[in-house]
Amino acid sequence: MRRFAIVGTRAMAKGKLPLSDMAGGAGRMDVLVRALMSSILTSHGIREDVEFTMILLGGPGPARRIKFVSNELKGIHAEERAVGGKIAAVIKEPMPPRGHWVERSPGIYDGGGDLDMTLDEWDCPIIRLDADSTNLYSGVLPSDFSIDDIGFILGDDKPLECERGIPRSLGSSWLQGHTCISIVHFLLDEGVQLKL
Repeated sequence: MRRFAIVGTRAMAKGKLPLSDMAGGAGRMDVLVRALMSSILTSHGIREDVEFTMILLGGPGPARRIKFVSNELKGIHAEERAVGGKIAAVIKEPMPPRGHWVERSPGIYDGGGDLDMTLDEWDCPIIRLDADSTNLYSGVLPSDFSIDDIGFILGDDKPLECERGIPRSLGSSWLQGHTCISIVHFLLDEGVQLKL
């Protein structure tokens, strides 16, 4: 399973999501939606064995998590407002307690909690993407090698405040989160050796 978690420092955790203003009034929910689409969608379908969790810290109220499990998803396509509508349907529901997941629709789970709780649930190597760190890739792996279980942490348009995970870079320039996810998928798909 490839896992991605992105922290939305201002993204709405509750209320009526303004689909026509996801970049402003929704707290840069557009950044999270693009990251979600890059993580689970291919040109003509949905990737297998990908889990994407968005951590919504923008309130009102406590942090909320929405998890998308690619193998179970139905009705997701590459259109930001449509994906935003799926998120809007979740955040208007009462928030489940911390540590509990409620399935809101096929493959979409809602839960209270934060990034640390998400990372505690992952049982895999965790990479924290950070432009100021050692490069993630180092060469080509043997063709029979695969990384079956790995997790990646990203921030939104604000610096990620997290010390967990192995810090790794995709280059010296700061890239948008959805671009980083596409690059990670490419590296893993092509069997490029990662510096873990």
